Amino acid sequence: MISIKFLAKWLGRIPIRTQLTIWYVLLLGLTLGGFSGYLYLRLERKIIIKADTALQIAGSQFLTYLNNKDNVLVFREKARLQNTAERLVEAGFAIRLITPEGKVVDGFGRFQEVPRWIPSASGYSRIVRNKADWRLISQPIIRQGKIIGWLQIAQSLEALKEIYQELPTEILFNLPIILIIAGLGGLFLSSKALRPIRQITQTAQNISATDLAQRLNYKGAEDEVGELATTFDQMLDRLQAGFEREQRFTADAAHELRTPLTVIKGRIDVTRSRSRSAAEYEQTLQALEQEVDRLIRLSNGLLLLARIDRGQLNFEPLAVDLSDLLFVIVEQVRPLAETQEIKLLNNLPTDLWVKGDPDQLISLFLNLVDNAVKYTPKNGVVWLDSNYQENDQENSTKEVLHVTVSNTGLGIAPEHLPHLFERFYRTGCQASQGKVGTGLGLAIAHEIARLHSGNITVKSIQNKETTFTVTLPLAENK
Repeated sequence: MISIKFLAKWLGRIPIRTQLTIWYVLLLGLTLGGFSGYLYLRLERKIIIKADTALQIAGSQFLTYLNNKDNVLVFREKARLQNTAERLVEAGFAIRLITPEGKVVDGFGRFQEVPRWIPSASGYSRIVRNKADWRLISQPIIRQGKIIGWLQIAQSLEALKEIYQELPTEILFNLPIILIIAGLGGLFLSSKALRPIRQITQTAQNISATDLAQRLNYKGAEDEVGELATTFDQMLDRLQAGFEREQRFTADAAHELRTPLTVIKGRIDVTRSRSRSAAEYEQTLQALEQEVDRLIRLSNGLLLLARIDRGQLNFEPLAVDLSDLLFVIVEQVRPLAETQEIKLLNNLPTDLWVKGDPDQLISLFLNLVDNAVKYTPKNGVVWLDSNYQENDQENSTKEVLHVTVSNTGLGIAPEHLPHLFERFYRTGCQASQGKVGTGLGLAIAHEIARLHSGNITVKSIQNKETTFTVTLPLAENK
């Protein structure tokens, strides 16, 4: 237990590529050692089986050359037998005939070197005496129901003994060489496999708050390491985009705050430059009030976005009848539309139940309707409509509600559409039309829709109409 803890602690202090190589070499050594031992034992068994088969075949051949007459132990047709015997002798076989008492009466090859063995039954035997190792098959010679002798064929197992002695030495000598080569190969492969990780480390070290442009640009195999490198680059893309967005947001917020503050400071300085009448002071205070209101709207918008980003916005979804809520919003904006001679139409049916926070939904649609009226020219039309649609989300079909806010007018150029919901983004036509706003209305509406598990999209046909579509999930229980 202590040794394992010590090994784990020691391995934890060395580089991971060296750890991988050590574990690889240890596993390979255990595998090769176990497999070599298994082969060693199997080899012995295979050699014995092969020797037994050869002995059995040879015994069957020699039994056909025994004298079948009288009770005499002798080979017949020795001239013909001689060729067969010579081939077997060259192969290391020894053949002999013995009496039941063990006396050798005839034989071929090195039969005299085979130790004496009187069998009690037919079969195989292994005889080891005086450093001699023999495999022996004994077959009885039966005449008239009586055993008159034994035919014994033996084969020396000296070759097997040499293998027993030399194979462990060969294994012990060659195994370290194999492990060294495998270790060097494992070190090379682990270094190659971990190279992207080193690149990730170097890239991460080179990244600073002012430079997020570093990338790995991995071009290797699409494996786990490749996936890690690609994910790292994607993470850097998101971080850079988020950082640049925050920088733009901070700069835009500072600019938006500076403009009304500069106006307020200038008006105060001009007013204090000389004595003014009561009417002039009243006019200045009214102008200052407008700028303060603008500052308040801007501060409230910034605070709301900050709370949404941090997940601190008070959000309590309920079943809301959107038709009633939008009716109130339309009636609230109608006086502004009438002063600009704009026709405001509410084409929404009753009982449009959605799941959401009433206060946040009012803020969302008030922004959209107010913007529609603001950017619709005189004698134009603003109308609200709705429709249902099945939305396939995560393999489950849910019905959602689409509420559209459309208006006639100049429309929005295609290059501006992808950026409309960015914070402080303004199109060029806003300034040309003399429309002043904080640039946060659509960004807030977009975040509120996302908070409700919905979204906002926009389509515009220049010099004709613009349509904002809000998608919200329906309430399950009304």
